[in-house]
Amino acid sequence: MTQKANYIGGAWVEGPDAIENLNPADPADVIGLYASADQAQMRQAVQAARDAAPAWERSSTQLRSDILFRAANEILARKEELGALVSREAGKTLADGVGEVMRAGQVFQFFAGEAVRYGGENLPSVRPDIGVQISRHPVGVVSMITPWNFPIAIPAWKIAPALAFGNTVVLKPSEHTPGTAWELFAILERAGLPAGVANLVNGYGAAAGQALLDGADAVSFTGSVATGRKIAAGASERMMRVQLEMGGKNPLVVLDDADLDVAVECALNGAFYSAGQRCTASSRLIVADGIHDRFVQALTDRMRKLVVGDPRTAGTQIGPVINAAQLEKILGYIELGRSEGATLAEGGKRAEAATAGHFLRPTLFTESSNAMRINQEEIFGPVAAVIRVSGYDEALQVANDTAFGLSSGICTTSLKHANHFRLNVRSGLTMVNLPTAGLDYHVPFGGVKASSFGPREQGRYAVDFYTSTKTAYIGY
Repeated sequence: MTQKANYIGGAWVEGPDAIENLNPADPADVIGLYASADQAQMRQAVQAARDAAPAWERSSTQLRSDILFRAANEILARKEELGALVSREAGKTLADGVGEVMRAGQVFQFFAGEAVRYGGENLPSVRPDIGVQISRHPVGVVSMITPWNFPIAIPAWKIAPALAFGNTVVLKPSEHTPGTAWELFAILERAGLPAGVANLVNGYGAAAGQALLDGADAVSFTGSVATGRKIAAGASERMMRVQLEMGGKNPLVVLDDADLDVAVECALNGAFYSAGQRCTASSRLIVADGIHDRFVQALTDRMRKLVVGDPRTAGTQIGPVINAAQLEKILGYIELGRSEGATLAEGGKRAEAATAGHFLRPTLFTESSNAMRINQEEIFGPVAAVIRVSGYDEALQVANDTAFGLSSGICTTSLKHANHFRLNVRSGLTMVNLPTAGLDYHVPFGGVKASSFGPREQGRYAVDFYTSTKTAYIGY
């Protein structure tokens, strides 16, 4: 099988080793071999970005816009093909794979527009006969480390604004999903991106961190809290700009006055779709006493009807988790929940399927407390726990009692409670009568507390991370 190379300085470069890309729904299905960079090759990529930075910073905004539009057009034209690849290597249903590819194309379209739209300000000084001009300038070389759960959308919403605002890029995608990133860089090359402006280095995280920090001006990371903290510590020593997205333990509050059908669908979607492998998944279901029993019964009834299997098969609703190690980790948390005293109401075991993939039945705990580890630590799988509360005040207190603060949701027909929750829940995102997962591409994304650090991603707010401001005074 031919090794698919890394992309450094405008050339496809073989690595010293290779990553075998396996289908999590059928590990016997080898998707491809992808070059695995060592630290020397990663430093080579950073230097290529450094060498390309001056010319790209001086490039016209129209050139940047045109390149991003061409990339967007090819992504969208190939949405079915690329969506099938996302499904095959990340374990998503075909509909989710195609939807993610469409999101990536939309992100590139959006920032193609922002490339010619962003700017500064002209202000009068408080002193007479003086003007003030505030301009925005690219940060420089941006290293990016992205996860496997959104293998094209997350690279897109980091790469597109970085390029639009005149930065150069080095991307290290997850070693579990190298194929989608490889296709994205092939698209950027065909779109006419100059050599060295964007560089791809597949490889393993342990080898990447130090090399990608050395020589870069900023780092944008999406992944675990532990790794994010290490990156932040290393970046602070170098006085680098840093942006971290690190997951959540997201609450969905269901009040007594909620529409039961709406609440169940919100919980089902938010907790279990994409096999629960979304940082915005609602893993804590905080349910008021008056609706608790009806909600649990209705939710477990719906869970039992979910079809788990090969995500490329019509009718499948839940695909596999990403790999065997992740499956074992999730099963370990299920055993932990039992030992902590929670009641296993549904699931909790491997699912039978036509292929030997990493399949798990959607799992629900009841009679859990917020202090349990299953309610404080991110499991990152199709597992949720119900926490019974007396009413709204206790629900809000429990929702906020976590180290994380990415997404949150409430199901209620009370405008008073919906508005109070929106204003007082400590999270970067909040949803009313909607699943906690799901976001548009033109609005800011990020959380508080241990979920995020640094400026927001996505939308016009991305300009705050990828540019610095300069204030100039001009005497008349």
